[in-house]
Amino acid sequence: MRIFNKTLFISAAAALGAMCLSACDDDNYKMKYPPRYELPDLPVIEDVHSYKAPMYWSVYEYCWSQERAGVTNENMDITADEWDKIIDWVARDLKPHGFDMVCTDGWIPMTARDGSPYMTHYGSMAIRDLVAKAKAKGLKVGIYDNPMWLHCPNDTKIPGTDITTGSLRYNGFEEVRNPKNDDLWFWWGVATHEGAREWIDGFFKHYKDLGVEYIRMDFLSWYEDGNDRGMGIVGHGYGRENYARYLAYIAESAKKYGIFTSLVMPHLYNDAEVEARYGNMVRIVADTGEGRWDHVSAKDRGQSYANWPNCNNQFDGFTYWSHIAGRDKVILDGDFLRLNTLANDNEKMTSVSLQLMAGGPVTVADQYSTIGDNTKFYANDELLALNADRFVGKPLSDVLNSPDSNIWYGQMSNGDYVVGLFNRDESAKSFDIPLSTFGIDGEMKARDLWKHADEGTVSAVKANIPAHGCKIIKLTK
Repeated sequence: MRIFNKTLFISAAAALGAMCLSACDDDNYKMKYPPRYELPDLPVIEDVHSYKAPMYWSVYEYCWSQERAGVTNENMDITADEWDKIIDWVARDLKPHGFDMVCTDGWIPMTARDGSPYMTHYGSMAIRDLVAKAKAKGLKVGIYDNPMWLHCPNDTKIPGTDITTGSLRYNGFEEVRNPKNDDLWFWWGVATHEGAREWIDGFFKHYKDLGVEYIRMDFLSWYEDGNDRGMGIVGHGYGRENYARYLAYIAESAKKYGIFTSLVMPHLYNDAEVEARYGNMVRIVADTGEGRWDHVSAKDRGQSYANWPNCNNQFDGFTYWSHIAGRDKVILDGDFLRLNTLANDNEKMTSVSLQLMAGGPVTVADQYSTIGDNTKFYANDELLALNADRFVGKPLSDVLNSPDSNIWYGQMSNGDYVVGLFNRDESAKSFDIPLSTFGIDGEMKARDLWKHADEGTVSAVKANIPAHGCKIIKLTK
């Protein structure tokens, strides 16, 4: 078992990189490792992008807050009684609106017990028991784990083979990016080693047998080249070919067992060539951390970088990567929402609306003890209909901080248009946009999806949006 400290990672990265992040441009961070690389022959996986974005609750804020309160990773846990309270709350207040899953995250010990090759327990809770608790309330379970993290002893056999898991580890002979640097926090397997494909297949079969339907895989950038923009060298870095093969094997087995894959902390080199090909969903922004308007829109606004995280706020991340998303394409993940950290209703509506306009997941990290009266922002069923429809909008421009990047639009499967107007600034802003801007001829009936009010027949979208606010309009013939 290895335990890692996510907040320590976030804090250290901020401390080491803050000065550079605020003063340097992309070229200062371009890796010697080339983003462009001719990939090896890899498996072709059909119909990878057939899912809608998930809507669920995550333990993220719970763990983040526990650590801030001084609880060490070794001592952090969620008891069976606490899981019952969480599941009851999610089933009662969120499930009626489409939030159908609870998901683990880092911090809490992830252990393989009773001779299992793969993780069986999240803290004191057996995953099998957690799945049973959730299923009894009509919920699914997602698990934070990574097929290349080895939780078991080295002499454990890879299922279906006589190969031991220890042989998957770096042996000092293969070429890696940083041979003199040990991996930080993780025991990684190497995808080109014998047995790796069988190991990954066994990983997904294990979770399928437990009833798990979603896997969130973190720290992919550390695996690929062992570099972190804030912390520097953080591991061996197993190279582009190894990384690509690893994601291909993941996609192959995840498709086989019907498990959704979420790729977290990727560099997205070469325009997300590998991740967009093999992942169901991919993170496009830095960790949520303290949340607030910083994470939604303000932190490092208008900046992008050559490696992870390419953007440091959700709005920039969704804008920057909007060109790779779409119906039947990879889903963009803006990380968790913590509405209780936002200053007012305008910010809360913007936070939820942005995810849905970009076709991203809506992931609640607020707890039953912190959510207060914010459930209503997650429970806007007219807006959540975009998720059910697998709607994916685009900004008029993907140039960061451009005026047109604040205007998003897209078309639902029934032909209706949805337009999102966002004001990231500190004072009110007016919009007056002819429908022809969106390729619409003539007039349309307009409906405000936050006010739940019809606005008559229009030939232009007009609004005065308060600071940090938004307006989402559905346009119907």
